[in-house]
Amino acid sequence: MAYSVAAAGAAAVVSDARAALLGEAGADVIFKGGKIIPVPGAAAQKALAIKDGRILALGSESAIDGLKSKSTRVVDLGGRVLMPGFVDPHNHTVLAALIFELLNDVGYAKFPTRGKLLNELRAIVARTPPGQWVACSNFDNLLQGGDLSREELDGISTSHPIFVWYTNGHDACVNSAALKAANIPENIGMLPGGGHFGRDEKGRLNGLVYEESALLKFALLAFPKITPQLATKAVGDYLRSVAALGNTAVHEPGTLRSEWIAPFAKYSGRAACRTSASLAYEDLKGIDPYRSLGVGAKATQLPNSLFSLYGIKIIGDGSNQTETGAQTSPYLDTDSKGSANYDAAQMRKMVAEIKAAGLPVLIHCNGDHTIDISLDAIEAAYGGSTANGVNRIEHSTMARPDQIERMKKLNVQPSFLMNHVRLYGAAYRDLIFGPERAAFTDPAGACVKAGLPFSLHTDSPCSPPGPLALVSTAVTRRCDIDGSTIGPDQAVTLDQALRAVTIDAASQIGLGDRIGSLEKGKEADLVILEADPYKTKPEKLSDIKVSETWVAGERKYGG
Repeated sequence: MAYSVAAAGAAAVVSDARAALLGEAGADVIFKGGKIIPVPGAAAQKALAIKDGRILALGSESAIDGLKSKSTRVVDLGGRVLMPGFVDPHNHTVLAALIFELLNDVGYAKFPTRGKLLNELRAIVARTPPGQWVACSNFDNLLQGGDLSREELDGISTSHPIFVWYTNGHDACVNSAALKAANIPENIGMLPGGGHFGRDEKGRLNGLVYEESALLKFALLAFPKITPQLATKAVGDYLRSVAALGNTAVHEPGTLRSEWIAPFAKYSGRAACRTSASLAYEDLKGIDPYRSLGVGAKATQLPNSLFSLYGIKIIGDGSNQTETGAQTSPYLDTDSKGSANYDAAQMRKMVAEIKAAGLPVLIHCNGDHTIDISLDAIEAAYGGSTANGVNRIEHSTMARPDQIERMKKLNVQPSFLMNHVRLYGAAYRDLIFGPERAAFTDPAGACVKAGLPFSLHTDSPCSPPGPLALVSTAVTRRCDIDGSTIGPDQAVTLDQALRAVTIDAASQIGLGDRIGSLEKGKEADLVILEADPYKTKPEKLSDIKVSETWVAGERKYGG
């Protein structure tokens, strides 16, 4: 029904060009000569006009030509497809930018075998003066031969502290020199927020480091000095790279600190992509200086910027890839269920404080146990109300059927990291969960059946940026590693997948009234594609070239 209404509304806007001109000056930009999709599922239009950074009208070429003035710029699409810009509602912008700028990439894409990985680590050590940190990122334990160890890294160097951050963002491995440099004693216990250290069969620290409070003890030492100039360059480069993939908006959940808000907003107008963020629970008071701008269901828009705030983030558990997501049933062939970073009482307290602050909550939940205690906390604080905005369960990787139904009842929406299926589907099936549980990974199909909106995200740098790869996997459920299909009954249609990276994603960051679809009065965030997604084989969707991205009526990439 929503598709039909949108299509009818788009056509009605320009039923009479003279009516559209009443009280309106000429268009700044007119697009024509291709296929224009106002919102996935709606009837295509032939032309679109922009004025003052907003959509002025859509319709036939003859009708839109009536909005042309002497200063109007006409963009000939040349048969290309124009549609709403892609929104990544869970993308760690600053973290990704700094990691890509400052740390050595030892990821699977560059070093797909254990031998190549270890050779690269040796090469980095060889060019690093003794005593200096060797800091690396993007290591994938599932695709690069299993967990690293203190012993293995000691074999690389005993004179350099080594820190290797896993691509999931929740774990790392360090060597003995790093443990010494960070003053980590052998008898260290659990840290606040779930931070802890792995141990071998003899109870000795094995080099594995879990969760933020433990990771920071090394990251603050291992990272090179970050200056404002370096941060600006890193963020600018990163946002240009995601704009080149079709993103016109990215939301950073919990990794943008409140003291960065003002400078980030000031920079945002120069960025290649619209930016948005939620603060971490520990930084809840950081929203207070911006309350006068309005908080709650609609994003808090910073004046004279392309930056907004929405919600508060809680990290509920770890990563399924390292079996630290908290489950109600053990991981395959183990007695371990992982562990939540907070117990049920702590979760209720935190969520209640966020509700009292008038804000929605976003809770990272990879395991179904964490989803249980998070939904309990949301129900206790919010009931089913969305007055403060849409409450979200981030990742919802192992959500059960009953939890999808409960989300629907509570008006809570999931956001899926569909790259779990794309990259780890085979490992989830064979090593971590078994076939039955793996088949319900990232259950977008169950959401469609329940009538529950969902979004898709990359969690960059925890998986590669790129919205069309998410769309392709949501439609095919294909694992790229072995070509197998994981849970085919959880596949969705192309319309549904595209909505999950456009209008539904925009709504989940409080911007559904401003972006996510091409409607009269909305801001002109759009992407131009070289090929039509509806005429492309589903498994080839990620190969579609992005021609241009426009944000608020300004071309930011391409052309």
